[in-house]
Amino acid sequence: MNIKIDLITGFLGSGKTTFIRKYVEYLIKNGERVGILENDYGAVNVDMMLLSDLRGPSCEIEMIAGGCSYDCHLRRFKTKLISMAMSGYTRVIVEPSGIFDTDEFFDLIYDDPLENWYEIGSVVTIVDSNIEIKDSDTEYLFSSQLAPAGAIIFTKVGNKRKEDLLAKVNKSLEAIGCTRRIQENEAYLGHHAAFFDSVFQNIMNSGYHSYSFEKKTVMQENNYSSICFMNKMLKKDYLLEISKKLFMDKAYGNVIRIKGFFMEADSWYLMNLTKDSFDVSPIAAGQDVIIVIGENLLEDKIKEVIEK
Repeated sequence: MNIKIDLITGFLGSGKTTFIRKYVEYLIKNGERVGILENDYGAVNVDMMLLSDLRGPSCEIEMIAGGCSYDCHLRRFKTKLISMAMSGYTRVIVEPSGIFDTDEFFDLIYDDPLENWYEIGSVVTIVDSNIEIKDSDTEYLFSSQLAPAGAIIFTKVGNKRKEDLLAKVNKSLEAIGCTRRIQENEAYLGHHAAFFDSVFQNIMNSGYHSYSFEKKTVMQENNYSSICFMNKMLKKDYLLEISKKLFMDKAYGNVIRIKGFFMEADSWYLMNLTKDSFDVSPIAAGQDVIIVIGENLLEDKIKEVIEK
């Protein structure tokens, strides 16, 4: 019997890791042995650390180091999936970086020898309801993750109506020449922690779609990268201050997300920041690390701000 493999995708900061935690808990409760494959920018994988307490007899977490060339990344991705196929998992969950073209996933799974071991289960796309699409490359990456999804989950909904959110994502699909229009029964609203088991069961069995659209070689040609800072011992107020500066001033490049951990008053905190969302929350354990992710980043200028 082939191993089911799920892709949990979504643009930077949408809430993929939070969903995966609840989803994996549901899968383990229902007898699955789960392998989580994390792929993110930077040598320190913050999301992997956030999921580490799931490790046990029914769950293991593995990682692909980011930051290399596109072809190198594909080789690492394939090699890791071959290794995981030999590890006794009944289901594998792939969480890629938020900057990800889903064609990469389908091309690999349908390629030899992976097609002999894996069967695509569900493609789930997590959508930040507040996302703003400001250029064609961002729209392509965002919409190409929506097109194959069997289930779409809107996060950070607030007072937004489901019909308005569906209109927003369907407009983006139309912009890339995709004929798909996401229906109400394919989308879920709210925080994953409030989902009943029946919702997770629907998501687990939601499958995926095959829709054509205008292809772009965004990933092969992209200038996305990350810069990692460790052991800077910065405090919350200063981190928020410099983060606002990095997001607003294009002199540092196009900074899309800043995440990591910091310690204050002998307690660890997780930060997950975008231009429109500054989330800081306590966490049991962490590592003093700041990761700046974006496009055309100017490392020397960013270092001047962080290390001032």
